[in-house]
Amino acid sequence: MFASWYDRQGAAGDVLRVGELPDPEPGPGEVRVAVRLSGVSPGDTKKRRGWLGSGMPFPRVIPHSDAAGVVDAVGEGVGRDRVGQRVWVYNAQSYRPSGTAAQYTVVPQHLAVPLPDHVGDELAASLGIPGITAHRTVFADGPVDGRIVLVHGVLGGVGSFAAQLARWGGATVLGTVTKARDLELVDPSVVSHAVALDDPGAPRQLRAAAPGGVHRIIEVSLSDNADLDVAVIADDGVIAAYGTRADRTELPFWPLLFANVTVRLFGSDDFPAAAKRAAARDLTAAAAVGALSVRVGARFGLAEIAAAHDRVDAGAGGRVFVSLG
Repeated sequence: MFASWYDRQGAAGDVLRVGELPDPEPGPGEVRVAVRLSGVSPGDTKKRRGWLGSGMPFPRVIPHSDAAGVVDAVGEGVGRDRVGQRVWVYNAQSYRPSGTAAQYTVVPQHLAVPLPDHVGDELAASLGIPGITAHRTVFADGPVDGRIVLVHGVLGGVGSFAAQLARWGGATVLGTVTKARDLELVDPSVVSHAVALDDPGAPRQLRAAAPGGVHRIIEVSLSDNADLDVAVIADDGVIAAYGTRADRTELPFWPLLFANVTVRLFGSDDFPAAAKRAAARDLTAAAAVGALSVRVGARFGLAEIAAAHDRVDAGAGGRVFVSLG
């Protein structure tokens, strides 16, 4: 098979190789997926460059955890009826050496989720890292029906799914963008009220939209937004944070304490297995009824995978894919 891999960490153009590797064979309980489209996430590029001092987990790594494809072989204990099934793949390279930047990837069968025929490959290849992270931040503290949810970075990969899932779950969704010029990109059918963080009046506008406070905040940059979050959160509210810009993030402790706020931190590789499976079920159901969409940033061929990683590292607007179909 043709694949991309790295055997040392560093800049994409220096370490990513493209060539032929032996076709993998599924073992007991596994399926092999012929990959059509591989989704590139910031987590994939961080692993490649050794972010926060992380080392090489295996001598050779085929990157990427997310994909859309078709099951073409099964291992012992897996029904033959799975062959030919369209699937979306998640966690392919989570604590495993071989991800989806290859013509074939082998995963435990539950990591290849059956996909309705009308759901496109681009959405399917986006449901893994960003979709499951979004689901966990929205629903880890229970249903959101009738609640007010604030999603920071509502145009981002996780943020856009979080907003759509919260709306699908019955919430009123508020959102933020970084710059005022980006407000026109926000979907009003999903986000009831959006504000720009470069507007000093953003906290006042959010409070006006939610006079009793926001019940749940989906936080992409806790270090930047902690003061705003305190200004708008309701008593007994939840801040669900999956990102920050400062390694040692300061929090306004007493205002959070007096409001009995829960601060939850989320790292997608280490979510409980049951939570991932619940997310996979809900994401597939929401996609099936048209409640989810994805903004496409760029598609690259496998030979251009270094450019795809550079695009993600530069902060691409929209999802980046590597095509293997």
